[in-house]
Formats: sequence, C-alpha cells, structure tokens
Amino acid sequence: MRFREHLEIEGSHAFMGASKYHWIHDDLEKIERRWDNQFASARGTRLHRLAKFCIEERQRLADLPLTLNMYVNDAIGFRMTPEVAFVYSENCFGTADAAKFEKGIFRVHDLKTGQHPASFHQTEVYCALFCLEYDVNPYDIEMIMRIYQSDQVFEQVADPNAIRAIMDRVLQYDPLIEKKKAVML
Repeated sequence: MRFREHLEIEGSHAFMGASKYHWIHDDLEKIERRWDNQFASARGTRLHRLAKFCIEERQRLADLPLTLNMYVNDAIGFRMTPEVAFVYSENCFGTADAAKFEKGIFRVHDLKTGQHPASFHQTEVYCALFCLEYDVNPYDIEMIMRIYQSDQVFEQVADPNAIRAIMDRVLQYDPLIEKKKAVML
C-alpha cells in the first residue's frame, strides 16, 4: 500500500491528535474546556504581539483600567523595552514581557491574559537571570516587579535574598543538566 503524504499538516498537531490522546477519555464539557484553553492561549500570544508593537511604536492606548491598556501605557511611561530575553545558558533563559535597568533600578513587567492567579515567581526568575547575565549583585539594586492581570496591577519589590537563592539554584543545577546532556550524546 502506498500511504498518502498529507503535506498540508506537516509540522502541526491536531487538537484531537494521537500524541495528545487524553481527549479520548473526555466528555463534551471537558473537550469544550480544552478548546477554550487552547483558544485563550492563542489569544494571549496575539495580545502580547500587539502590546510589543504598541510599546515599540510608543503608541499609548486609551487611559482605561483594562489589563492591556495599563500594561502598554505603563511600559511606555517607564520607557521600557518589550520582549527582553535574559539568558544564563541554553538550559536557563526566559523572555520578560517588558524590562528596564536604569540608575540602580531593575524593573520587570509581566502581562497575564489568562484567568489563573499569577505569582511573582516568574518575575523573580527574570530578576535572577538579569543579575546572572549582567553580573549584577541583587543586593546592590532595587528590583520592582509588576503583574498586569484581570484589569489590576500587582507590584512587589523583589527580596534580594530570594533572588540570590534562585541564582544559586541556577548555578547549581546548570552544570548538572550539562552533565546529563553529555551522557546522552
């Protein structure tokens, strides 16, 4: 038998695909929730792209208490850079939604478009990666973290002890991962 090639689906994954087979046990309600979650994720990606464009172009949005508007307008107001990658190694990196370092203050903002309550752990990791990549002592700077979600702004000043602890974990775990990778080769 000669199998069909189906070049039109190459590199993509079906919502109800074989590799994500858990759907075979779902009822209609669960399938709807899975679809809605997938749609929400795609929408979040599009909103992040829009926010990046607005920030780069310094295009403020209407001064309304809406998540996207507050995030974009604050990033422009603080003259932040959108989508900043912080890289310690190929095992440990991340891209902050918006960041800025000036006059001893590191500022990182995170846009959350989902409904699950966010935590500051992600922004703490960005702080740690910034300090590692740019050889900055977390005790020598102030680190201001913001999360924009559900039409609210949450702000926290990072604890340098917590950031140092994350940095220490990265320094400890990265060589271990490298050893594990070397064994696989």
